[in-house]
Amino acid sequence: MHMRAVRYLGPGLPFVLKQVPVPQPAAGQVRVKVAACGMCHTELHFRDGLLDLGKRDVTMGHEIAGVIEAVGAGVNAARLGERVLVYYYEGCGACEYCRSGDEQLCAAPLQQPGFTSDGGYADFMVVAARNCVPVPAHVSLAEIAPMGCAGTTAIHAGKLARIRPGDWVVVHGSGGVGLALVQYATHAGARVIAVDRDTRRLELALRLGAGAAVLAGPDVNVAAQVLALCGGADVVFELVGRTATMAASLKMLARRGRYVLIGYTGDNLAVHPTDILVRELSIIGSVGSTLQDAHDVVDLVARGVICSPIDHTIKLEDFEAGLHALEAGSINGRVVITFD
Repeated sequence: MHMRAVRYLGPGLPFVLKQVPVPQPAAGQVRVKVAACGMCHTELHFRDGLLDLGKRDVTMGHEIAGVIEAVGAGVNAARLGERVLVYYYEGCGACEYCRSGDEQLCAAPLQQPGFTSDGGYADFMVVAARNCVPVPAHVSLAEIAPMGCAGTTAIHAGKLARIRPGDWVVVHGSGGVGLALVQYATHAGARVIAVDRDTRRLELALRLGAGAAVLAGPDVNVAAQVLALCGGADVVFELVGRTATMAASLKMLARRGRYVLIGYTGDNLAVHPTDILVRELSIIGSVGSTLQDAHDVVDLVARGVICSPIDHTIKLEDFEAGLHALEAGSINGRVVITFD
C-alpha cells in the first residue's frame, strides 16, 4: 500500500512528490491520517540550503493535524479515531533537557517529523503516541495545524520573554509566528506594537489585538517610530532576521529590555557589548517549543484566546504554489495543505 509524500532530497534541490509505502507504527507509535499541514518558512530554508540537518529523502512538513487511525504495540486502542495536533520533537529521553521537558534542546533527538524524520506533507505519518495532543471536536484541524509550529513557537518565546502586564511589546514581523505572538502578548496584558512591511499583515495584527502598527520600509526609521510611541520597548520579538531589522530591534529597547530572536537567518547580529552592559539588555534565543507548549496552544485555541489566520488552503499536489507564495512574502497568515 502506497501514499503520496513530498520529499526533501538535499540542499539546493527541488522537493519531489513521490509515491512511498504507507508507514506502519512501531511500539509506542501511532499512525496519523493527515488532515492538514501548515506550510512554514523552514521548508524554504531546507530547500535553499540554509538549514541542513544531514538527512535526505525525508518527507517535509511539521505543522500537522490529523486523526489517529492505527496504533502500535503498547498504545491504548481507545486512541483510535482521536483528533490530534502533532508535536514535532522526540528527544532522546535520557538527557537533562528531555528529563526537564525541554526536548527542543536535546542534542540527539530520536525523531523530528518534517526535519530529520518523515513529516506531514503526506497522506499518513507515524509518530510517538505521546506527541499527539488531543484536539476538541469544535476546533478545526485545518486551523489548529499551523499552530503546531507558529503557535507553539510563539508561546515558547513568550514564556522566555517573561511578558508582564503593562509591558510594551514589539513584534517585528507579522507572519504566522508574529500574529500568534501579537495575540499571546495581548492576552498576557501587554501593550503590543506590530511592525511589518505589508499593510495587510498590519491590519490583521491590529484586528488580533495589537494596539499600534508601524509600516516598515527602506526609508522608514522603525526604531524612531517605536520610540515615539512608547519611549522604549520592554520586549522585542525579532522575526525578520535581517541585519537592518536586528539593529533596529536593539535600538528600540528600553533599559533592561528583553530582545528575543526567533527563526533561522543567514545574517549576523551586530551589537557592541558596551550597549548591552550600559542598558542591561537581555538577548534571548528561542527555538521551537516544548510538548507542554503544544498542549497550551490547543487549550488557547479551543477557548478562543488565540486563532490561526489562514490565508488560503491548497491540495498536496499544489505544494510548489504554496512554496512560491511563501517565498514571495504574499501570505497573510498561513498556507495550509488540506487532505480529503
